[in-house]
Amino acid sequence: MTRLKDRLQALPAAALKGMRRGIERESLRSRSDGALAATPHPQALGSALTHPHITTDYSESQLELITGAHADIDTCLDELTQIHQFVYRHIGDEMLWVGSMPCGLPADENIPIGVYGTSNVARAKSVYRMGLGHRYGRRMQTISGIHYNWSLPGLSNEDYFGLIRNFRRHSFLLLYLFGASPAVCSSFVAGREHGLQSLKGGTLYLPHATSLRMGRLGYQSDAQASLAVSYNSLQSYGASLQQALTVPYPAYEAIGIRNPGGEYNQLATTLLQIENEFYGTIRPKRVIFPGERPLHALRERGVEYVEVRCMDLDPFVPVGIEAPTMRFIDLFLLHCLLSDSPPDTPQEIAALGRNQQRVAARGREPGLKLERGDAELPLVEWGAQIVDEMELLANAMDVALGGRRYRDAWQAASRLLNAPEQLPSARVLATMGTDFDGSYLRFTRAQSVQTRNLLLGLPWSEAQQRSFEAMARDSVLEQKRIEASDTMPFEIYRQEYLAPQRLGI
Repeated sequence: MTRLKDRLQALPAAALKGMRRGIERESLRSRSDGALAATPHPQALGSALTHPHITTDYSESQLELITGAHADIDTCLDELTQIHQFVYRHIGDEMLWVGSMPCGLPADENIPIGVYGTSNVARAKSVYRMGLGHRYGRRMQTISGIHYNWSLPGLSNEDYFGLIRNFRRHSFLLLYLFGASPAVCSSFVAGREHGLQSLKGGTLYLPHATSLRMGRLGYQSDAQASLAVSYNSLQSYGASLQQALTVPYPAYEAIGIRNPGGEYNQLATTLLQIENEFYGTIRPKRVIFPGERPLHALRERGVEYVEVRCMDLDPFVPVGIEAPTMRFIDLFLLHCLLSDSPPDTPQEIAALGRNQQRVAARGREPGLKLERGDAELPLVEWGAQIVDEMELLANAMDVALGGRRYRDAWQAASRLLNAPEQLPSARVLATMGTDFDGSYLRFTRAQSVQTRNLLLGLPWSEAQQRSFEAMARDSVLEQKRIEASDTMPFEIYRQEYLAPQRLGI
């Protein structure tokens, strides 16, 4: 604790005020009956290729809503809310599915992948998604969540990678406190081995699960599990990705780049087609130039921010995340940054993977223990040690920003540690059982309808409408400009984009 205090005091006076965060919120568009919407990305929302705030993720039916980077949490949430308000005014009778685990899904091949236009960059995005479908199945890609982008001024690559190593060690705490996906519609696992228990209404679940999204049914891959990526430095991280991006992988070579009819199956036959295919609870990031590879940007200009990727959508709040949760994440990341962060090892990386699976599937199980070094420690005890140390950081943030909202967020999380029945994952199961006869679809549909009505009922001015309409129009014009300037055949574009020398050194 003394060392944590010393490192906090060593931060420049303006550092805490310079903290920035932004949100990317994914959500399926669903029909009023709770089935996946099969309609194209609504034209009124603009171009999914070029709009700065409204795009699609994997599926054409999966919106991704993106804020800018903000110094103030309330301002960030206000922007996210306004984006939601505009979207709801232009999706007709459809609604945004408020659960991380998907709504009722059709057969895998009938889940539409994202369409971005006729340009090379647009085609590459769609072919990449086609590859994900061949490799993992399309259903897995319909899972949605919150990505939390965070930065602090003056940090070095070494600082960020130390933060990332500690985040990976301690992210079980975020899954425990904020996981909200303990159940799923049976359509998600149709034809698959899943190990889940049955409830009523076509619902499957695990009684002590926190986040099925972050467990074996979620963004997991046996192929990627062989990577054991090290986060000891930008160099070691880059070397791990370089190999995965350049060495052919036999199972994906068997799929081939194109099918016999000449249509593209995937962008590449390597373990990763592109950097974004690498699944992880947190990523080092850097804003890229047009056409630049993300790994090149990192190697050339260093880490600019981290992207936290393990947060479920909270179905009980309108935009999927609320201010106290964001404040706790800020404190958690600050703790990861300022705490001792020894190098990782292949053995520790494997243990962290096992810990994540335990917490995702059994996090609320009484007495659950996690691996720490050569011993096992109760999850709640380990979590309490981390949360207790965060009190100092909560006080420092409140001194820097005024008020006591960080301390309030810290106290709320501290109380939840020993109240598993109040955790979001427990509340989801309890509400499903009490009000919806155990049905995940009926529960999440009702929450989605309530959220839709709430957001449509908020004040909305003509000026806001004009501003968002202008952004949509500008994005469509920009897409057309990109398409008009394309002259290179797509196959040459694909080969040049994937050339190893573009990854930097």
